Amino acid sequence: MKKILSLACVCALAVSMMAGCGSKKEETTAAATTAETTEAAGETTAKDSGKLIMATEAGFAPYEYTEDGQTVVGVDVDIANEIAKAMGKELEVQNMTFDGALLAVQQGVVDFAAAGISVTPERQEQMDFSIEYATSKQVVVVKKDAGKITKPEDVTEGTVVGVQMGTTGDFYCTDDLKCEVKQFNKYAEAAMELKNDKIECIVMDSLPAEQLVAANEDLEILEGELFTDKYAIAVKKGNEELLNEINQVLQTLVDEGKVDEFTIKHTAE
Repeated sequence: MKKILSLACVCALAVSMMAGCGSKKEETTAAATTAETTEAAGETTAKDSGKLIMATEAGFAPYEYTEDGQTVVGVDVDIANEIAKAMGKELEVQNMTFDGALLAVQQGVVDFAAAGISVTPERQEQMDFSIEYATSKQVVVVKKDAGKITKPEDVTEGTVVGVQMGTTGDFYCTDDLKCEVKQFNKYAEAAMELKNDKIECIVMDSLPAEQLVAANEDLEILEGELFTDKYAIAVKKGNEELLNEINQVLQTLVDEGKVDEFTIKHTAE
């Protein structure tokens, strides 16, 4: 996992974004634009005491997704609402790209990010993280009866893989497996490409994979996993006061089984 969860691109962008950092990953340009647009639009920022602002990418069910195309719901939103309630604040959710959410935290544009974020050494240099509150498997989704990819071990160098840009699956397939990676903003976009035989498989979190397959009967999840992933909430580096408040609420939710309840609620058919 130490090697798997490399995030060199995001780290480099955070340090030299204003200088126009060149990157091997296309999404960094979009991420920078997202953060700049947010500030330019004069949206509510983390400095406003009456609100607690969460950045996320609402294409990662059951953790964050939309039911009406606008309102973001999910496990992470339920957790964030509990945090806001404990702090006596109103939760505001800002939906953006995954990389944009990470940059917004680093720049202090938002209070925290919750988007199925894995803790890596590279990310820890740029942000602080809460306790881990969820564990999930990274699995392989394929087209039924496609034949070529029949087990996770078949995903190797040269395999054409669909991923959500900026995720651990993205970096694992790119840096460790040396796959031919196709990046998407949403898993639904990857599913369409898979069904049209533009990619050979999708690598993603197991719970969102179950949601994706449920909505696409011609897709299936292969038995087994590539690796196990753990999630935490990200805050701006040095914001210990907020981090402590988040950790207190998270620990209570975990101890009382509330996180499991939220997960069941958002995965129930």
